[in-house]
Formats: sequence, C-alpha cells, structure tokens
Amino acid sequence: MDGIEQKDTEANAPSVIDRYYTRWYRADMKGNPCEDHCILQHSNRLCVITLAETHPVLQNGRTIKNINYQISNACSRLNNKVSGKSKRGGQFLTDFAPLCRITCTDETEYTVYSCIRGRLLEVNESILERPALLLEKPSTEGYIAVILPKFEESKSITENLLTREQFESVVSKRSVAQSQTS
Repeated sequence: MDGIEQKDTEANAPSVIDRYYTRWYRADMKGNPCEDHCILQHSNRLCVITLAETHPVLQNGRTIKNINYQISNACSRLNNKVSGKSKRGGQFLTDFAPLCRITCTDETEYTVYSCIRGRLLEVNESILERPALLLEKPSTEGYIAVILPKFEESKSITENLLTREQFESVVSKRSVAQSQTS
C-alpha cells in the first residue's frame, strides 16, 4: 500500500521550478505578437530567463538552426566574465537588452531580450551545442541566461511583468481574437 501512495505523491509533487521559483512573464516582447518570455525568479533574487511556452520558437514543430549570443560586432554575451561575491565584471543589462538571436530552419529569426534590469551572470552555452534542449526543456536545461537584479531593485523588477494568471488571461484573449479572425 505504501508503494502506491508514494507513486501518487511523486506524481502530484511540484517540480523544482514550481517549488522554488516564481514565474513572471513579458508578453508580446517589443510589440512582436506571441514573442513571450518567462522569467523564473528565485527567492535569492536570481532570475532565469527562458522562453514562455507560447513563444513561436516552441510552436508548430519548429527546428532551431542556430543560437547566437553575438549581439553586435562589439558585444558578445559569451565574453561575459563574472568573479567574486559581488559578481564583478558581469555585463549590466537594461529591460530590453538583447541576450541572443535564435534562427529557425525556416530562416525566421527571433531575438530574446533580458526583460529585467540586472547583471548578466551566465548564458547557457549548452544550448549552442544542443539547440534541441531549448525546445525539449525550455524552463530547465534549455534556459537562455541568468541575471542578478540590483538588490535595491529586486522588488521593483516585477512591476512591468505579468503573473501567471495575468499571462494566461492575455493568451486566452489572444486565442479568442485569432479564432474570430479565422
């Protein structure tokens, strides 16, 4: 009997993401419809930038051709080096700072933005070698970057972001609008 109860508990147990992170969303990034980003905020202020499940890259069975952290000739997110307890040397990002560009096999290109102000701690280099991680596990191993907001701004960074409920409302309104135009 204990074996059945244990399996039941495991099946209903929240994931690590649901247990330790608060999900925040930025819908229609920079006015681009459906280009939604998800920010996973840990209680220690760290924010993990991922693609929201509604992002076009994750829809319609798309395949990723490449991911590029080279933002301009002078700026590559791969050159970001942080050191020490205060994370010195990390690139400082604004809300709309580009993190990377994702190119799909159908040649559509999407820019992923930071969504919040803070210091770039790391970019996920494993998605460069295995872009499929972004499609298979966008909230875990397929994350884009990790950002640390300034301590004094850590409470206010979520002011421009949507809660999960607000985001689901935006998505449902979007679905209704699309079904009416079809």
